[in-house]
Amino acid sequence: MRWSKVFRTRKLAGSPLEAAKKIVVFGGGSFGTAMGCALARQKPDLEVVLLVRDPYLCKDINQLHENTRYLKGFKMPPNVRATTHAPEAIAGAQYAVHAVPVQSSRAFLQGIKEYLPSTVPIICVSKGLEVGSGQMMSELIPSALERKQPAVFLSGPSFAKEVMQNRPTGVVAACKDAKLARTVQALFASPTMRVNTTTDVVGVEICGALKNVLAIAAGIVEGMDLGHNALAALIAQGCSEIRWLAEKLGAKPTTMSGLSGLGDIMLTCYGDLSRNRSVGMRLGRGERLEDIIASSSQVAEGVATAGVVVGLARKYRVSLPVLTAVAQVLDNNLTAREAVFHIMNLPQIEEA
Repeated sequence: MRWSKVFRTRKLAGSPLEAAKKIVVFGGGSFGTAMGCALARQKPDLEVVLLVRDPYLCKDINQLHENTRYLKGFKMPPNVRATTHAPEAIAGAQYAVHAVPVQSSRAFLQGIKEYLPSTVPIICVSKGLEVGSGQMMSELIPSALERKQPAVFLSGPSFAKEVMQNRPTGVVAACKDAKLARTVQALFASPTMRVNTTTDVVGVEICGALKNVLAIAAGIVEGMDLGHNALAALIAQGCSEIRWLAEKLGAKPTTMSGLSGLGDIMLTCYGDLSRNRSVGMRLGRGERLEDIIASSSQVAEGVATAGVVVGLARKYRVSLPVLTAVAQVLDNNLTAREAVFHIMNLPQIEEA
């Protein structure tokens, strides 16, 4: 018997996936769509409902079985459908996958909280820090819902297109409740998706947010054609800065070397499908941020998160020269060339 068949047989016997009848996905972007499809592929009679804003996108998904806006050319399983009606989408769902961009999440959650039972676990795949509050999603969710809500934070090196292609992918499920983390692990694990677990929610979230800012910096270096040496040095420095801030916030040092840390950083800084890297490359080539945003169909979370990082650096009194330089470039306080000059002329140090 093939391994994949053995895996499916063992997985369905008494598993969370076997018990689930319906899962709602908040958001019709690329990653929410991909994760919804990943679940739908595993269980043909599972109802997966995407809650989307745009009626035209909703129509395309239901009639063409394709997310023509964000994942054009990828057919979706027949047990995935979309709706713009929150009560219909949420009713009867055992789990809710939250894939709404961070900066839109508070308003979205406030709008649907009356329909979402307080016992339904939220599986959050959104990465970033909210402008204004500086909150991570683990703080924003209960704040927006004005109540406690079980939540797991799924992160790691995972481009939506490769998930749709059913290529091997590894992620980590973070929750202070280890049992709930294992439930989500069992829900998503498949022959092509490996899911680790951790209780270090802060570490997973801060790595997931700051790697987007670092990817913009990496893109700037590539866009300026500064070479592999410069790129490697910048990413190494950025990794140190993420670790410094994460530890100040109470994260475990080991999280940085895992899937949600080093794994996601490598993918986002080097991968051709990285939206944040693409923004950086265009900045490095001299394009204006306003023009880049206007021509992009999807959100690059690092743009908003960069400004929040400056506040965190001040609050926790930690030096983050690479990450804060990104914010200065985005705010037009420094040109890309000036930022590179500034970083290269920092005091020489002894490496710890």
